[in-house]
Amino acid sequence: MAGIYIHIPFCKQACTYCDFHFSTSQQLRKPLIEALNKEILLRKHEVNEPIKSIYFGGGSPSILDKGEFESIAKTLETSFDLSELEEFTLESNPDDHSLEKLKLWEENGVNRLSIGIQSFIDRDLELMNRAHSSSEALACVQNARNAGFKKLTIDLIFGIPGQSMNEWQDNVEKALALNTEHLSAYALTIEPKTALAHQVAKGLVIEKNDEEVEAEYRFLHEAMDKAGFEHYEISNYAISGSRAVHNASYWSGEPYLGIGPAAHSFDGKKTRRWNVSNNALYIKAIRENQHFSSDEVLTKRERTNEQIMTGLRTIEGIPKTLLSFSEIRLPNHLIDAISQTKERVSIKPENWMMADSIIQEFFKE
Repeated sequence: MAGIYIHIPFCKQACTYCDFHFSTSQQLRKPLIEALNKEILLRKHEVNEPIKSIYFGGGSPSILDKGEFESIAKTLETSFDLSELEEFTLESNPDDHSLEKLKLWEENGVNRLSIGIQSFIDRDLELMNRAHSSSEALACVQNARNAGFKKLTIDLIFGIPGQSMNEWQDNVEKALALNTEHLSAYALTIEPKTALAHQVAKGLVIEKNDEEVEAEYRFLHEAMDKAGFEHYEISNYAISGSRAVHNASYWSGEPYLGIGPAAHSFDGKKTRRWNVSNNALYIKAIRENQHFSSDEVLTKRERTNEQIMTGLRTIEGIPKTLLSFSEIRLPNHLIDAISQTKERVSIKPENWMMADSIIQEFFKE
């Protein structure tokens, strides 16, 4: 079954580290929502099977008002077979968890919230220019529970400049105390052309070194394991039965349809497609029935390397049949980082910080 990704490219303010496609200007919201709904109608014929998952990402999809959200949800409902829908995820910000918004999402089929907390420390949130406060970060999960949501995941960021190890440990403890079923944690990356990259270049912010970041990652891995969470993908932890359905489809190579500016699609075989990363051009192209996307047909080697890359990000790893060699030979400093059976090979979760170096060794030339 297929998945659907909806990209909402609007935010209240710009996080300093973010390089995703978004806009803080709200002027084009109405025409963009209209174009997004039209794209759904234009492309519904591309999916001839029941939909397994829907994911609203961004940007900040929780910024949508009642009319905007309901219009997209209704278009999806009338365009696709949702009879076997397992997961409908909405990325939400803690400051958007009003009773009115939570009720809106629940009534329109959302059954899982991915909450962008990032940190429970106000200093960190100010550094990253997040729109919420630490008090909102602590309250948002209970607000969602009170509204009836039973599937929740939260995001944390480690490697934040100026944050001590004790503060990181306290962040992890606060996250565990919220009793969510899932947690995603990402190392802060200094992306080119972001506000954070500018601050680092000017010496206004001091980036943490690799040893500090790895120590935080290892603490997180051990704390989550002790709490009974499965570390099933580099950045993801879940209690039994609570893995992310939609994201797992990316790693396993299932087909998905990407709707909205900058959204990507994959047919499950060898063709990738991505929409133009410009709101005004996207709207114009949709209105005028012009091309608004580009395509790429992967070679067999490229597709195999993708399967190796995404598979080795997971606890299951990859089947050895993907490899072009029968015996695995890695540099001595990497060999202890993997596990292998007769049929499969994987990276040990505690060594996933070295994943990029390891994965390159498995690529087909």
